[in-house]
Amino acid sequence: MEQPESRHREDVNALDPLILGGIIPDVVDDFVPCCEMAVYYGKDQVTNGCELAPFATSSPPNVQIAGNFDDGSLFTLVMTDPDAPSPAEPSLGEYLHWLVTDIPGGTDPSKGKGVLPYERPKPPAGTHSTKCFAQEHGLGLAVAALYFKAQGMEP
Repeated sequence: MEQPESRHREDVNALDPLILGGIIPDVVDDFVPCCEMAVYYGKDQVTNGCELAPFATSSPPNVQIAGNFDDGSLFTLVMTDPDAPSPAEPSLGEYLHWLVTDIPGGTDPSKGKGVLPYERPKPPAGTHSTKCFAQEHGLGLAVAALYFKAQGMEP
């Protein structure tokens, strides 16, 4: 479903953490958020660019989506590593860690359809492109995005 033109940013803010982190335009196209998303690993809230230890990401995060939704709004949650296996050597490219579709607006991923179970940040092999997936399935622009860095990966 194509998003209205008003969803595109008129002026790109060079200080936007999603742009500074390379998430826009490498992982998702530029977009204007239309809902709030909060992500927690245990008690730790994920903020753009924060660093998390691998042990903190061993279980799926708690994801909360809030906003004004039309009846029947469904969302897709995509969690990827944009430069697997590491930023210094992104030989695998984008790696898909979690995919949940058909999440009703105002709920959480447990209410959606799990397509790919959660895999903690430590990719073995394989690639996937979020932008291509969104285009192929008519998902339109993102409505919210966050990213974090997993440092000191465990063997």
